[in-house]
Amino acid sequence: MTLNKVYISVKNQKLYLYPDESPWEFEIAVSREVIPVFQKLFDQLGSVEISNFWRAHIPIRKYHFDKENDQYDRRMKKIYALIHEFGDEESQKFVEQLPYFNPRRRETVEQKY
Repeated sequence: MTLNKVYISVKNQKLYLYPDESPWEFEIAVSREVIPVFQKLFDQLGSVEISNFWRAHIPIRKYHFDKENDQYDRRMKKIYALIHEFGDEESQKFVEQLPYFNPRRRETVEQKY
């Protein structure tokens, strides 16, 4: 299985096959089968952002109690988990310092198997 370098921009919700295409934040090495997973997650983020936009115009609904906000957070966690799994050491260190990255929980899950 050959690994391809892919350049991820979480900010722009894009992935690039060439480093000069556009600014990017993370470099990962993945097989071709994994690339569509990132694209699907970015597409889902776009849909959730539209839902959040419309939700923001409902004054009686608090943002921290809505499911759309949770859906956005879940997809971001998945994206950063994939970046951590396939990224270089610098990317992994960045993801590990994020507030929702819990290495203790990961160790517990690995110990079960």
